[in-house]
Amino acid sequence: MGTENSRKRRRYGQELKAQILAECDQPGASVAKVAMAHGINANIVHGWRKLAREAGAISVTGSFVPVAVPPVAPRPTEERAIEVELRRGGITVKLRWPMSAAMDLSAWMRELLQ
Repeated sequence: MGTENSRKRRRYGQELKAQILAECDQPGASVAKVAMAHGINANIVHGWRKLAREAGAISVTGSFVPVAVPPVAPRPTEERAIEVELRRGGITVKLRWPMSAAMDLSAWMRELLQ
């Protein structure tokens, strides 16, 4: 059991609470560091912040807002190609063959040139 002195609750004025809540609301502020700087347990400051939010007195920075993002259709990527130009007399044939099928082009060329 504690002594009578350890059972006393500390009381904090509204002005001090407002100052501490304002410090906590700064970008990058840590509630624990602010509370420690004032010699107050961080749980007490968290409680004040909760009460203030419920009363609508403060806004919490860093809250998330849902945003609808329309889907983006993927752009077709143009595959690299092998370009072949064949000339026989007055006839010219130009081919674009996909790089991924280079072996097929090789076989086709072999048959053509025999």
